[in-house]
Amino acid sequence: MTNIDRSAADKPLALRLLSMASPAQTGIAPFIAAIMLLAVILLTILSPQIATHDPLAMDPLMRLKPPSEAHLLGTDGFGRDLFSRMILGGRISLLIGICAAVVALGLGVLIGLVAGYFRLADAIIMRAMDALMAMPSILIAIGLVALNGPSIGSVIMAITIPEVPRVVRLVRSVVLTAREEPYVEAAMALGSSTPKILFQHLLPNTMAPMIVQGTYIIASAILTEALLSFLGAGISTEIPTWGNIMAEGRQYFRINPGIILWPGLLLTICVLSINLIGDAARDALDPRMKKRQA
Repeated sequence: MTNIDRSAADKPLALRLLSMASPAQTGIAPFIAAIMLLAVILLTILSPQIATHDPLAMDPLMRLKPPSEAHLLGTDGFGRDLFSRMILGGRISLLIGICAAVVALGLGVLIGLVAGYFRLADAIIMRAMDALMAMPSILIAIGLVALNGPSIGSVIMAITIPEVPRVVRLVRSVVLTAREEPYVEAAMALGSSTPKILFQHLLPNTMAPMIVQGTYIIASAILTEALLSFLGAGISTEIPTWGNIMAEGRQYFRINPGIILWPGLLLTICVLSINLIGDAARDALDPRMKKRQA
């Protein structure tokens, strides 16, 4: 390891994350992405106060109306206010993305620690993870939702399970490298308990890559939920999400394309912003990036 690699790696995780605040280090794109993502999050969190209409209230006399003072973005095929449904649907989409990331990271870190530390468990666990990764994730998700019914919980589970093997492989690779470090070998020689070695010495090494991986899982989960809902295999159509809104607007696209375009725009902004922030976090947390910039 070079001096640049060592000095960057020795910095606390919080300090490396704070280095993202320097435009000279990350560029202007992550700042714009963070502002746009914050705006989307605030819009969805404050949706009960901002919404101008009940997002579930139907009005047959107001079907497919264009944007107006009464309806900022127009109405859908059932006369429901599109703006109110869109910002409320964002809450569900973001909730699913965050919950899927938290569960996938939690399970993946625990399984990855065991796989990387115990040789016997490694062979069994990794063959199971390889089997899961060999199956198309979208088919797994559709099958699980079909078995458990269209609910938020089943969609989160359906999105989480295909993401766990990727987290396990990443954590395992980090643990396999870290367990050869002198301080870990010293802890083993001193008779430290296995849980102490796993959670006190090995787990901190996984934090940086897990932060980056978490951003990608959130973006992927939001997209997968929208895809499942668009295909009719996601959350019940009674609950507005970005995917459900676009799915219901397919047949009216020629009459009122905004039913698909506006939720699609918010979905694109959200996912793109999360990915840009994830890239900036990777650059800030990876010592090898410091070497390239030097």
